[in-house]
Amino acid sequence: MRRQDPRPRIKRGPDSSYGTRPYAHLREEFETLLQAQLQAGGFPDRRDAQIQRLKAEIDSLRERLTHRDQTIADLSAFKTQALSRLAAQHEEIQRLRRQDDHSNRVRRLVSRSPSTGPCS
Repeated sequence: MRRQDPRPRIKRGPDSSYGTRPYAHLREEFETLLQAQLQAGGFPDRRDAQIQRLKAEIDSLRERLTHRDQTIADLSAFKTQALSRLAAQHEEIQRLRRQDDHSNRVRRLVSRSPSTGPCS
């Protein structure tokens, strides 16, 4: 045997009365706004909304990718310049050492290891 629902049934439609529910006025307001929105051509297709959202996301990702590519190019140029400077400094140091070796005015000091210090 089926149990009967103790709640009263409320008719829904243009001739129904919503006076028995505490939030009936909210329902009426919602339905009025819904009808107005439908008549105004609202509620775009979900697929169209998703397509628009995905296009915006693609544009954002492309912009980020372009920014990263520029950053990588800048850092690569900086790396090349830094390596060139280091190589030039190394060459200058080598040149100065060779020049020093040819000069008799400068005497090289014998380097002592830590175990053969002046007090040992």
